[in-house]
Amino acid sequence: MHRRSVRQGGGVRIDLHTHSSVSDGTDTPAALLSAALAAGLDVVALTDHDTTAGWGPAEAARPPGLTVVPGMELSCRWFPADEPPISVHLLAYLFDPLHPAFVAERARLREERLTRGERIVTALAAAGHPVVWEQIVERSAGGVVGRPHIARALLEAGVVASVDEAFGTLLHHRSPYYAAKADTDVLDGITLVRAAGGVPVFAHGRARSRGRVVGDAAIAAMVEAGLVGLEVDHPDHTPEERAHLRGLADAHGLLTTGSSDYHGTNKLTPIGACTTDPAQYEALLAAGTGTAVLAD
Repeated sequence: MHRRSVRQGGGVRIDLHTHSSVSDGTDTPAALLSAALAAGLDVVALTDHDTTAGWGPAEAARPPGLTVVPGMELSCRWFPADEPPISVHLLAYLFDPLHPAFVAERARLREERLTRGERIVTALAAAGHPVVWEQIVERSAGGVVGRPHIARALLEAGVVASVDEAFGTLLHHRSPYYAAKADTDVLDGITLVRAAGGVPVFAHGRARSRGRVVGDAAIAAMVEAGLVGLEVDHPDHTPEERAHLRGLADAHGLLTTGSSDYHGTNKLTPIGACTTDPAQYEALLAAGTGTAVLAD
């Protein structure tokens, strides 16, 4: 398998979490790579939700000098013993996209997103909000349909003033229009990623602004299941949360990553806002055996 290391020395910039229009970003894969290059990145990971559909377009559009890490963000749940499930996300890097069990689970998750989205839009329309499910699906251009697509439809219809407002009101998990989806048990997700030769990294694990977060015992259980890393430097983590996660990574022998979680104009955070240390990136490369980075 071809493996590309980054050049040694200062100035190497690596962003390991971005989303294109294949899922809930606004940039096409080609435009995302152009934005990465313009921002001075040397390495960028494409991690759309529950799909690898952007990998081919990214390979075709990759500009010289930019390394692209094939990845994905897997929708998961942590199931505590004595409280409701907690939504968690798992970043998966360098896995075999044709691994049968992982292919089947990704297909199930995409179907869950579709049916959940249709339930939300049906409820919104029944309450008088001018959104039409067929139009939202058409605008997704065959990508994974999620709440951001509904949020943009609400914005374009003048119901809300911003995507953030849509998520804070009509699409919030406490909203009467919200519908849950059956995500993957995170321990099963880690097992699938490892079986496909990939590198599982727990995404924005202390982002309390997004809702409930798991405790340290849950992360320890993930480590037992095969977790390889923690996303530490993320725009939604405070300095204290980053320090806590870095301590957990040291205690469990995990690698650490940093990233922007870029979504184009769906979020205000610019690409490259947080980055990964080159030595940690090298450790990630060494752990992945399912596919290769896209590089010169």
